[in-house]
Amino acid sequence: MEKAVKIGVLGASGYTGADLVRLALGHPLVEVTLLTANTHAGKRYADVFPHMFAENLPELIRIEEADWGTVDAIFCGLPHGTTQDLLSVIRKEHPDLPIIDLSADFRLGDPATYAAWYGRPHTAEAAQGGAVYGLTEFARDALRGAKLIACPGCYPTAVLLALLPLAGPGVIDATDIVVDAKSGVSGAGRGLKENTLFCESGEGLSPYGVARHRHMPEIEQELSKAAGQPVTISFTPHLIPMSRGELVTCYVKTAENGAKALRTVFEARYADEPFVHLLPEGTAPRTQMVRGSNHCVINVFEDRIPGRAIVIAAIDNLVKGSSGQALQNFNVVFGFEETIGLAQTALFP
Repeated sequence: MEKAVKIGVLGASGYTGADLVRLALGHPLVEVTLLTANTHAGKRYADVFPHMFAENLPELIRIEEADWGTVDAIFCGLPHGTTQDLLSVIRKEHPDLPIIDLSADFRLGDPATYAAWYGRPHTAEAAQGGAVYGLTEFARDALRGAKLIACPGCYPTAVLLALLPLAGPGVIDATDIVVDAKSGVSGAGRGLKENTLFCESGEGLSPYGVARHRHMPEIEQELSKAAGQPVTISFTPHLIPMSRGELVTCYVKTAENGAKALRTVFEARYADEPFVHLLPEGTAPRTQMVRGSNHCVINVFEDRIPGRAIVIAAIDNLVKGSSGQALQNFNVVFGFEETIGLAQTALFP
């Protein structure tokens, strides 16, 4: 058996960190040896997440106390803007330590775009240009042996899996894309926010980030590369009163043969993918199909408006949209079988 890779999880007290630890515990080639959470430093992990009561995990510490020499890879589940500041500290003594970042710090290739959408200048521009955008199914070659991986956001993961195969071949008009997106409350993070309180988000549906959500430039960046031309999308996310899950409905203008041509492209592109699945004709993706798993389900439907089609995709925002994809990238980086630690069947009901 191969030697286990020792990992550190930074920001381990958030939902993303907790799911990453959960998945890592089921990975036979991973040993969790470092957990940081500044606000909970000194606590047992089970004190922060009671469902971890039976696990033998290290005590939570502050980032400043971390010994980077004790780990073989780092997963960063820190707030936006934190990883880029921390990078220089880690790289000073450990230039080759693989860092898998789950924040937005290295997703955007243009520092000016980052500054415009995140409200602060980028402090690690040299590293930003060398980061691998880790949408695994489209980045395997670049991921192998990579030292800095920028994991996509949850919405970009679902949207790009639904649209990237279609943008390149010219089967849709990449200048005419409308995306209606919905995510569970965990997508807003674990911090206390009024709009995510039970009485505020329960029994209701709320749009947010209308016409200016931070995931828009990320989606447009990758679609533009695939289409070979600038792409601007109409994108509106909504908060759904459920803990996890994400569904995106994409309205596109098709070329000849309509939805049938789109289905042919999906069949060819995802035929051998372990985690992305084209459903049988007529079956609508549902978040219940993927809850707790690293799977993505997709389908395409002919619209009643001639020349248009509807592409729907569903993922678990905390797994395929975050921690699961990070672990999938980790497997590729270290040359492991891609599905190790990620074979969970969806949780139902």
